[in-house]
Amino acid sequence: MILPIVAYGDPVLRKIGKNIDKDFPRLDVLIKNMFETMDNSYGVGLAAPQIGKAIRLFIVDTTPFADSDDISEEEQQNLDGFRKVFINAKIIKEEGEEWIFNEGCLSVPDVREDVSRKPLVTMEYYDENWQKHTETFDGLRARVIQHEYDHIEGIVFTDHLSSLKKRLVKGKLNKISKGKISVDYTMKFPKK
Repeated sequence: MILPIVAYGDPVLRKIGKNIDKDFPRLDVLIKNMFETMDNSYGVGLAAPQIGKAIRLFIVDTTPFADSDDISEEEQQNLDGFRKVFINAKIIKEEGEEWIFNEGCLSVPDVREDVSRKPLVTMEYYDENWQKHTETFDGLRARVIQHEYDHIEGIVFTDHLSSLKKRLVKGKLNKISKGKISVDYTMKFPKK
C-alpha cells in the first residue's frame, strides 16, 4: 500500500525516533509499504518519520544511482541492488574528508541543495529479520544512509545548509509547508 509522504513543516519530522522491538505491530507490512511508497515516488530512501511514524526505521535503495554516467563502474556496482532495511540504527563513526553532493528529499519536493557529508559511515543496526549488523558504508551508499539517519534524529537535509542558503530556500519551504506545491506522489501536509 502506498502511504502519503509527510511534507516539510510537519512536527513529526523534528522528533527523534524511538527504538522498536520485534513485537512492533505489523512491522513486515510497514516495511513492505515503505518500499512500495519509496518506489512509487522515485526515492532512494525513506524514513518512518516521513510517513508519520516517529520510530527508528528507514529503508534505502541506491539502485537508481547505478545508472549515472558521473560515477565509476565500481561505484555503479556498489549501488546496483543495494536495498536495505535499517532498524534502531546508530552511527558509530563518520570518517574522511567531507564531500559535497546535491541532495533532495521526498518530504521537501522541488528543493535540491549541496550538502557536505563524510564519505565513510559505520553503523550498528538490525535488519528486517532482527539480525544485528555493524557495517561500514562508503560513497553514495553512505550519503543516502546518513540522509535517512538524519530523519530518525529529527533532522532535515536543509538543516545542513548555510544561513544564506537557508534564507534563499525559505520561501519554497513555506510553500511546501502550506501545501502550495504540486508533486506526482501522495503527500500529507501539516494541519493549519
